[in-house]
Amino acid sequence: MSRLVWGEAGTRLFEIGVNRGVLYPPNAAAGVAWNGLTAVKESPSGGEPQAYYQDGVKYFQIASAEEFDATIEAFSAPPEFALCDGTANVYAGLFITQQPRKQFGFSYCTLVGNDLVAETYGYKIHLVYGALAKPAARSNDTISASTEPMELSWDVTTVPQIVPGFKPSAHLIIDSRLATPAHLEALENMLYGQEGISPRLPSQQELVDLFTAASMTVTDNGDGSFTVVGTDVDVSNPTVDTFRLYHPAIIDNGDGTFTTTTGVNDG
Repeated sequence: MSRLVWGEAGTRLFEIGVNRGVLYPPNAAAGVAWNGLTAVKESPSGGEPQAYYQDGVKYFQIASAEEFDATIEAFSAPPEFALCDGTANVYAGLFITQQPRKQFGFSYCTLVGNDLVAETYGYKIHLVYGALAKPAARSNDTISASTEPMELSWDVTTVPQIVPGFKPSAHLIIDSRLATPAHLEALENMLYGQEGISPRLPSQQELVDLFTAASMTVTDNGDGSFTVVGTDVDVSNPTVDTFRLYHPAIIDNGDGTFTTTTGVNDG
């Protein structure tokens, strides 16, 4: 291992902005674009350390359960958000407020930048599950020379979802810099839809299954060698002359096709 180096080119990272907001209404309705989104302020609660003492000595500590809370700010909200905001449609053009609010799903992106390519370095997709909105105070001011558009705001609490092998969580993050192109494309097709398929918020278990499935490309170079492309989780080079495939073993069927099986394959 070499000595640590600080400030190398390309290592100064930052996150900026919010875009591609999507509302996933209740009752598994298709997702809709959230136009006018201006901010998502994450404010997790809980997680405080709880200390335990014996004979006057601290011998154990554990963090309390953590919850994902946030504040959504926007100039407008999709019509489908009305049920989540406690507004019911009585008849065409007639609405009634103070109705039971429905839970919803939500996704948004933040940009990842560095000192070389600014904010085009990558992005993170945030998925929020089991969200319940509480509207903040709104001030309807008279129009004047300095009037600005009203910015709406909702405080959001969540209900964590259960995924076997992990603590319940209501917030998942996908990093475009680390995810394979195949996984990222499959996820974005789910979240944003494609021709003939409505956008939807996949379950957390579905995401775990998607991302833990190996995604590798094997190319026959035509000279007796093969090029294997995958993430560091799937492919590594223990030595200069060897490689290791961690997820599937790949078998050349001899007819231009390959068979993958679970396990570890050294070569």
